[in-house]
Amino acid sequence: MSASQTGEELNSEAPHPLRLSLVVPVYQEEESLPHLVRQVREALLPAGVSYELICVDDGSRDRSYPTLLQLAQEDPALVVISFRRNFGQTAAMQAGLDVARGQLVAFMDADLQNDPADLPAMITRLQDPDDPVDMVVGWRFDRQDALLNRRLPSMIANRLISRVTGVQLHDYGCSLKVIDGELARTIRLYGELHRFIPAVAHWSGARIVEVKVNHRARQFGVSKYGIGRTVRVVLDLITVAFMQSYLVRPMQVFGLAGLLSGSVGLFICVYLACLKLIYAQPLADRPLLMLGVLLIMVGVQLLSMGLMTDLLARTYHEAQGKPPYHIRHHMTGPGAHPDAQGETLQAELLK
Repeated sequence: MSASQTGEELNSEAPHPLRLSLVVPVYQEEESLPHLVRQVREALLPAGVSYELICVDDGSRDRSYPTLLQLAQEDPALVVISFRRNFGQTAAMQAGLDVARGQLVAFMDADLQNDPADLPAMITRLQDPDDPVDMVVGWRFDRQDALLNRRLPSMIANRLISRVTGVQLHDYGCSLKVIDGELARTIRLYGELHRFIPAVAHWSGARIVEVKVNHRARQFGVSKYGIGRTVRVVLDLITVAFMQSYLVRPMQVFGLAGLLSGSVGLFICVYLACLKLIYAQPLADRPLLMLGVLLIMVGVQLLSMGLMTDLLARTYHEAQGKPPYHIRHHMTGPGAHPDAQGETLQAELLK
């Protein structure tokens, strides 16, 4: 196989469906893009991986989009999506995921710090017949970033996220991931949840492994990350933690808090009522009375909120046909005919 072949030519030769959809969010990376397309081609074609490279321009103000259009004329494996404005990395990744056609889906950054040469080994690990997994996550073991504004906040965030989600990874910030296509298409990303893809997948029962990958210093442009994103990471972590534990049963968190608050408030009010009725003590100037009434009101509000969110959760799952479970395998015996059985059962019920 010639290294000069395009991904589209390889795809037309392959007897099986498209193997890999590589999704790359792009923002202000016009200098990196020609190198990215070439390196992806040089990494995947010799490995015999049929692929499509989905680049999502996230409202870049430089020449990233015209550069992608020009590159698409030269490489038919390149799929270009352009946003009307900057919607963020998570939205760009979801847009690429929505059009991905491959049996496997991979994510990586466009700044060339991720090495496309790591992809074949990650694909092999994902589909290891002795120990197949659902997701392979890159670990930038030897990071080429500044310590204070990139590596130190990342280390703190990694430990915090691992502790809260229960998914022990060294590097949540590494964009380089390879995911089973069926699993990837069940993941819905919004907000800033692209950092928590392993945690979201783990909630679905995915098997995840981490492998060391190459990390390179930035060659072009400037980093779009900084220590200011730490606050957003913490807020999104709260969302992920809630989704993992209480998405289908929100009443258990709001209801428990409401019962606790209301019970403490009721105890305080009963105590003060005894003081008033038995010892004739004045209560009007006691802050404890205000606290008791406030806790009862908060308890009622939390219980009401729990009821409403529980109804919303049920509506969310039922209206969109989203079951509160995820099936890994479904096997039917060779003598079974599910459609016929269903028709027979329906006929019996109508008798």
